[in-house]
Amino acid sequence: MERKDTKVVKIGDRIIGGKNPILIQSMTNTKTEDVKATVEQINRLAAAGCDIIRCAVPTMEAAEALTEIKKQIAIPLVADIHFDYRLAIAAMEHGADKIRINPGNIGSKERVQAMVDVAKERNIPIRVGVNSGSLEKDLVEKYHGVTAEGIVESALDKVHLIEDMGYDNLVISIKSSDVMMCVKAHELIAEQTDHPLHVGITEAGTIISGNIKSSIGLGLILNQGIGDTIRVSLTGDPLEEIKSAKLILRTLGLRKGGIEVVSCPTCGRTRINLIELANQVENMVADIPLDIKVAVMGCVVNGPGEAKEADIGIAGGVGEGLIIKHGQIDRKVPENQLLSELRKELLNWNKE
Repeated sequence: MERKDTKVVKIGDRIIGGKNPILIQSMTNTKTEDVKATVEQINRLAAAGCDIIRCAVPTMEAAEALTEIKKQIAIPLVADIHFDYRLAIAAMEHGADKIRINPGNIGSKERVQAMVDVAKERNIPIRVGVNSGSLEKDLVEKYHGVTAEGIVESALDKVHLIEDMGYDNLVISIKSSDVMMCVKAHELIAEQTDHPLHVGITEAGTIISGNIKSSIGLGLILNQGIGDTIRVSLTGDPLEEIKSAKLILRTLGLRKGGIEVVSCPTCGRTRINLIELANQVENMVADIPLDIKVAVMGCVVNGPGEAKEADIGIAGGVGEGLIIKHGQIDRKVPENQLLSELRKELLNWNKE
């Protein structure tokens, strides 16, 4: 699909907008004041493929912790600010590469102006975030309820407020837990602004419901060329957000690289613990930078045939399994060596 051309925004050493690759974001769930725990989580997320990380800054101590956190991480850091403009200013002074605010809960125009002045002085981008759950009463009344149109109007009002203060280094995010409302809102706002959009389905839920909602919502939005950064919001370990985001982008053809694991559904012919094996393979290949397809098959009857479209595959038998390359059986190995033999093959993939 043709990507929508948006303004280029620099976040730390990363660039979004202007048809640059879509970047993956997540958010820490540690206490930001706990520098050690926060740094450890950020570095784990970065290793898994996170491009930009957001940290909650609810206290002055959290804002001050950003200085030390920044020294120990290699990806841009976004400070998440609610209610207190002084925390936004402190976060920028302590090294935040971007701040995320909802100007509606910051208070007076003067407070927003004070924050914008510091951002402008340091050329730090501001992400203007609007959530359907906090839509202003007058817009709820105007549109007879919470609607996509109301969310868009709310977001653009806040964008115009900051633009009128002489600053346009902005990113917009409009989120709703109602997937189809969220899709419609993105379609509407993409026609009315060229600021880059951060896309996500808010309060998406647990691993299963969150992944399904996010896949449908993000898929429908991204497939129209809309969106410059994404977050898959899940209730759980943020590492799961990164895995899902990468898979969504790869499935849509918006990102290459990384091993794609395909596996058959189990059936009565399955002679190994396929579910466990497929999960082990998925975890095992996470750190291998190849752009290939790996098949995990449950039996030696259909395994070789079904693995034909994959570059390499394994199929389980009774106590032993097959290594399959490009649809051809390469060799038999004991079942307990299937995983290690597959890893060996992948680590030597480009040396053959």
